[in-house]
Amino acid sequence: MLDDIKKTLWATADKLRANMDAAEYKHLVLGLIFVKYISDTFAARRAEVVARLADPDDEYFYGDASAEDLAAEADDRDYYTAVNVFWVPEDARWETLRAQAKRPEIGKLIDEALGLIEAENPKLKGILDKRYARAQLPDGKLGELVDLVSAIGFGENPSAARDVLGQVYEYFLGMFASAEGKRGGQFYTPASIVKTLVAVLAPHHGQVYDPCCGSGGMFVQSERFIEAHGGKLGDVSIYGQEANPTTWRLAAMNLAIRGIDFNLGREPGDTFTRNQHPDLRADFILANPPFNISDWWHGSLEGDPRWQYGDPPQGNANYAWLQHMLHHLKPTGRAGIVLANGSMSSSQNNEGVIRAAMVDADVVEVMVALPGQLFFNTQIPACLWFLAKRKPAARQGQVLFIDARKLGRMISRVQCEFADEEIERIAGTVAAWRGEAAAGEVVGDYADVPGFCRSVPLAEIAQHGHVLTPGRYVGAEVVEDDDEAFAEKMTRLTERLGEQMAKGAELDAVIRAKLGGLGYEF
Repeated sequence: MLDDIKKTLWATADKLRANMDAAEYKHLVLGLIFVKYISDTFAARRAEVVARLADPDDEYFYGDASAEDLAAEADDRDYYTAVNVFWVPEDARWETLRAQAKRPEIGKLIDEALGLIEAENPKLKGILDKRYARAQLPDGKLGELVDLVSAIGFGENPSAARDVLGQVYEYFLGMFASAEGKRGGQFYTPASIVKTLVAVLAPHHGQVYDPCCGSGGMFVQSERFIEAHGGKLGDVSIYGQEANPTTWRLAAMNLAIRGIDFNLGREPGDTFTRNQHPDLRADFILANPPFNISDWWHGSLEGDPRWQYGDPPQGNANYAWLQHMLHHLKPTGRAGIVLANGSMSSSQNNEGVIRAAMVDADVVEVMVALPGQLFFNTQIPACLWFLAKRKPAARQGQVLFIDARKLGRMISRVQCEFADEEIERIAGTVAAWRGEAAAGEVVGDYADVPGFCRSVPLAEIAQHGHVLTPGRYVGAEVVEDDDEAFAEKMTRLTERLGEQMAKGAELDAVIRAKLGGLGYEF
């Protein structure tokens, strides 16, 4: 049912954008969904407070108060902040905006409403994008968009609203990433990759950090993981950073919608030169940094304490990201990072030296090779690096290699994704190797599986020049023996080949005759 709602909403919203660029339009749609959500959750919480104030059996009971007194009491901010619901002033509530949707100045009215919401909620300061008055939509389209968003039913209570809206928001993020193509992927990591990182890392407590957080997908999946395994959202604190100001706002709204408390830094900023969390040492780091970026270097980074394993090359940031994350890990922390395949084997400009130092320091825990076409925005094959400052005692001096290139299925002509059972297979393999129970399961026994996974000692990795490509270590898949004698099998296959070659010769003759009849001899 919700899937149908999401598809219908997207189709209508996409039609309304007319000729407007998807990258620009995205902010209008997602901003309106956000306002509708905070207005709905505020209204639902207010109705709940009023009912409880009048209930003699409730701790909120307010004696024999008049209707006016109840209304005044229900406006106490504490009732809202206590459950992570934003305070929405009357002039900024959705019904007020909807009633004025057909007015030509609706864009200006929305901008003013956003200003009022920001003024009342310091957490949203500078996050809401006031661009509606100057939106380049044809006349009347913005009002139609307000009517469309009005049709989204967010449920009867704040938690149902949060869930529905979170899913609609995330679906729209994915569809915009697809519509924008190359640029869209910069702010959105496909869900199956995020789920894989989260399933392997199992971030269930402490501080979770993403130094290039895009629209916040890593945090949302972490929240889902925690709730699916019986934890509470408050068990983790979220830290993020994002350089692109509009994407930084998308992330803040994405997290605010879900009631996740977050710290994305004082401002958007470059992670290397304007590190927003310099003193943070996190329990878990999840990240999908931009691949192979060449223009990251700044003179101020010379001799930076983050470069513990060697100076990263100025023309490629891959090893700067890896070392930044290691620097920000607690001694017991773990990190999962998506990088281009070249990072596993490159020896240019000090990269091989840094990789060797990291392997020898025993901070590389697991390497996963991924299938192609997992991303919206690049055909560059990718891999997952998992880093740990302290491996389980039984696994010290070893790296687990997983070759997942044969997994995944095509969900469109251009995109592949992992099924949930494939993600569980990868996560279960890592958990068994670590000697830990995968979430909610009994610890399994780890065994190497030719063609899929193998635990490799550091000495063997050194013999391979510290190259970390799983295909080099996991070997070939075992082919089942079908008990047919070799000579018989060769005779049978040779006969079949002879038949196929004869058929091929027949077809060649037919094609020559047809072309000859048309005057094209060859």
